[in-house]
Amino acid sequence: MGIRRAKGAKRLKVGGSMRDEEPAPSAGGGEPPRDRFTVEVRPVPDADTDVLVLAGELDRDTVAPLRRAVEECIGAGRIVVDCSALDFCDSSGLNALLRARLRAQEAGGRLELAGLRPPVDRTFEITGARVVFRVYGTVGEALAESGGEGGGTHGRER
Repeated sequence: MGIRRAKGAKRLKVGGSMRDEEPAPSAGGGEPPRDRFTVEVRPVPDADTDVLVLAGELDRDTVAPLRRAVEECIGAGRIVVDCSALDFCDSSGLNALLRARLRAQEAGGRLELAGLRPPVDRTFEITGARVVFRVYGTVGEALAESGGEGGGTHGRER
């Protein structure tokens, strides 16, 4: 578990080992991969935006790297959370994202979601949390939106 920075940016080790690739599974099944959740920070050039790329499973055991990454990005103004590689999100992960959104607002910025996959989107939908986030189909759509109230959806997709 850890935070990865995009190429050319500072890399931080925040827990577990930093790997560029997931470890290969053992032949006999064995233990699950050690890095079952990663966060990569990708600053967007010439914009007050950072993209947080989440991958794996966001749950009680993996929320700490997300919290640290959000604190690191608060100064950017806008945080787009790329959930396209997020396989699972439990109530602890959902709570961490809700708190991150509030933290960004308190700092005068905003936190938005992009690329929610069906299993994760369902968690947001059935809990009612989806309506409080601006949600985009892709990171590209989020970045194409310069800000303000346009674009994205609250609640159901278009």
